[in-house]
Amino acid sequence: MTFTPVTDVERPRARRAVDLRRPGLVVLIGVMLATLAPVSLSSATASSQPPPAPSSSVSWGECPTEVAAPGLECGTLDVPLDYSDPDGRTIEVAISRLASTNLDARRGVLLTNTGGPGGEGLAYPAGLRDFLKLPQDLLDQYDVIGMDPRGVGHSTPVTCDLSPLEHPTNIPMYARNAADVRDEATRVAAVAQKCGESPTASLLPHITTANTARDMDRVREALGESKISYFGISYGTYLGSVYTTLFPERSDRFLLDSATGPGGWDASFSRLFGEGVQDRFPDFAKFVAAHPEYGLGRTPAQVQAKYFELAARLDKTPSPDGYTGAAFRFVTFAAFYYDSSLPGLAETWQALDTGEPVPVAAAVSGEESLATAPDAGPAAPSAGAIPADNYIASQLHVICNDSDWPESVWSYRLNVTIDRFRYPMFGAAGANITPCAFWPSEPTEPPVKITDEGPANVLIVQNLRDPATPLSGALELRRAFGDRARIVTADEGGHLTYLRLGNTCLDDIATEFLRTGERPEQDVACGDSPD
Repeated sequence: MTFTPVTDVERPRARRAVDLRRPGLVVLIGVMLATLAPVSLSSATASSQPPPAPSSSVSWGECPTEVAAPGLECGTLDVPLDYSDPDGRTIEVAISRLASTNLDARRGVLLTNTGGPGGEGLAYPAGLRDFLKLPQDLLDQYDVIGMDPRGVGHSTPVTCDLSPLEHPTNIPMYARNAADVRDEATRVAAVAQKCGESPTASLLPHITTANTARDMDRVREALGESKISYFGISYGTYLGSVYTTLFPERSDRFLLDSATGPGGWDASFSRLFGEGVQDRFPDFAKFVAAHPEYGLGRTPAQVQAKYFELAARLDKTPSPDGYTGAAFRFVTFAAFYYDSSLPGLAETWQALDTGEPVPVAAAVSGEESLATAPDAGPAAPSAGAIPADNYIASQLHVICNDSDWPESVWSYRLNVTIDRFRYPMFGAAGANITPCAFWPSEPTEPPVKITDEGPANVLIVQNLRDPATPLSGALELRRAFGDRARIVTADEGGHLTYLRLGNTCLDDIATEFLRTGERPEQDVACGDSPD
């Protein structure tokens, strides 16, 4: 759900450092979650004599310094701010291209999205090549296209003029009781008000998934393509679902990794975070139980008991370095994204259990970066600059604009009470109130309904134990698409799967789909990856 506490381009960005040693734990939280997406493909195979690359109306040039990579070109495109007024005000959308160097093999373009919402995407094509090692024959078949969605990064950016202390994450915080919900309502109402009064408030109602999908179609047109293929992760699965619903005849092969569900990041999806933690926790408990040196339990049951013990202790008395029970639960959730973060999480638990300072390196660790750190300092936009709060602000814009969130504080208090019992580890967080309850704009159009109308061109790939986009949401999306889609599940834990976990069963099916358009005849359940 880059929403993900992810900016899923695994490439460091050149930004000012944030001092993680600050007493305020919200800075740490912000760092960890600057994330939490024709013809039937059965016949859409590559021609043995492909035509030359079509003419593009995009003026390609050098990329911004922080995303530049060998072979990567960048450009911009003007699109309508409001598609109901196509001749009115325009904004810019920034795109990148990693062009095929084998015109004999080239068959089209592969648009990508890095999740979030709010994830910058210009560097992603190079990241697919250099870090995820997308097979060379796919790099030959496709011009891989990256995009900073509208409101994001090097596209015309939005801001809420927020500091990291005002709103460090869009993942709701754990509420112990009704008073916590009331206090959070006061805080997030102020966040929503700042968004409505920001220097980019005139853009606010139009930063939506449906409009981003329409922008994608303008990109397709500008590239001279009759169809696009697509690879989207996390929230990017919803964006891809919306595009292929709005433009089924212009959709080729759509690969969706770690699906939000057919409603995107709406109030129902937010409540799935509680389910996701319950699904994922056994993996961490097994890891800790196998490492008795942490002193957190010798069996998974003992590790689970330690979770509730630490949470209750910190609810009553925060640690000297600022960990409350809510922060402890949040950091646990965030570290569940990747297996490589589990040792650091165990060190955090150990420090909190023994009263030692939590080592900063333990809080954000692992081979994958969970997020890029938000800048400190003023967030107001200036000429050519990306606002410091752009990730969190653009994510809020999309989440709150895409659907009509409940506005009654009472309804959140009720849902928190219910989910505290349904999902005792994190349910009272996922159900808590967010700025969307006080958003200064009503949705400009109904949500796009995902249906089974269109070509059979969708493949969903999904881990069984995903904390951010739980399996139940992916299965709901599969049902909504009907025979348009197949789903391949992997017996894995964590967020994101294709080319990341070494699951050859799932990876081979997904690669073959992008290569030939062929999908399994039925849904497939893959086992876990070899050790």
